[in-house]
Amino acid sequence: MARAYLSLGSNVEPQRHLTAALGELRERFGALAVSPAYRTKSVGFDGADFVNLAVGLDTDLSPQGLNDWLHALEDRHGRRRDVPRFSDRTLDLDIVFYDRLVTQGPGHLQIPRDELKHAFVLRPMADIAPQFAHPITGRTMAELWAAFPAHGTPMVVEPWLTPGTG
Repeated sequence: MARAYLSLGSNVEPQRHLTAALGELRERFGALAVSPAYRTKSVGFDGADFVNLAVGLDTDLSPQGLNDWLHALEDRHGRRRDVPRFSDRTLDLDIVFYDRLVTQGPGHLQIPRDELKHAFVLRPMADIAPQFAHPITGRTMAELWAAFPAHGTPMVVEPWLTPGTG
């Protein structure tokens, strides 16, 4: 079993789609560590606000197998792949970390994810895995968040999601 950390996001009916995604992740992988959900402005395009959170889970799938499973989950919830990469989406599910692996592959598989440079990925990761060390830099998520230059980035906690495990 490997420990994987995921970033989940949505800006199209986020409560509906993220709640459903968490249900399907629990059904497939069991207990999850779930961060608070944060509402932020869209990045890279002019669109509705995104709601993002992080999830930690244990998996028997390979990194590519997990990536394929996540893409199928996105597709079941109406993720469109015929639109520009930076556009509105029902679900955006990415593997941020897979144990301490560093790799790339088909289907935009990139571990660790470059998006960790954004507050909407880093802060939820620091919430659920503060002592997890980045496999390249060796710095923990708590250290990276403490050094993050844009703590002023507006991030509003969504009250409909209760973080924790289970």
